[in-house]
Parts: sequence; C-alpha cells; structure tokens
Amino acid sequence: MRGYAVIRKRPDFLAANRGKRYATPGFVLLVYDRRDDSDEKRLGITITKKVGNAVIRNRMRRRFRELAMELLPTLGKAGADHILIGRDGGIERDFGQLREEMIKALRKLCG
Repeated sequence: MRGYAVIRKRPDFLAANRGKRYATPGFVLLVYDRRDDSDEKRLGITITKKVGNAVIRNRMRRRFRELAMELLPTLGKAGADHILIGRDGGIERDFGQLREEMIKALRKLCG
C-alpha cells in the first residue's frame, strides 16, 4: 500500500502552487493544506521537458515515487497535497542524498 493518493487533475496542481514551498538542487516540494474534511495525503509529480527526454523523466518519476512511498506515510501532512517538481540536477543526485533532502523538506513544511 502506498499510503497516499495520486493527484492527476490540473486544477489540483494549480491550487497547490499557493502552498508552502521548499527548493533543493534536485526538486521543489510544494505542500498545500486543502482544508477539507479528508485526512488523505495526496502526491503529484511533475517534470518538465527541459529536464531531459522521456527516459530520464520517467526514471526521475520512479525515484520520486519510491521516496514518497517510504517517507510520506510518516512525515507527510494529513489532509495536504504534496507536489514534487523535478529539477535539472535531480537525476544525477545520489538516491541517499535525495532521501536526506526529502526528509529535510518534509520536516520543514509538515512538521
């Protein structure tokens, strides 16, 4: 089980842009408190074509999903949308380094 739902609709991504943000060299994390009755944690991942071709973007997406499955259930904010925006330097970063940056970002925005 993932521990989160997936955001697929554009208006949800745009609404999350009004939330808190934390930038790292590999990604930008947005956390937006939906202020609804649901305690469900939701995740959206977006990576622009500037980052690379489809192979690179998909590999980056897989890495982000793996981090989210590991960290969002414990460190994520209940009732919030979490958006990961891939940055150009994210694919070269060591996975352990990405994990540390994600932990730091989640603690700062959700803790």
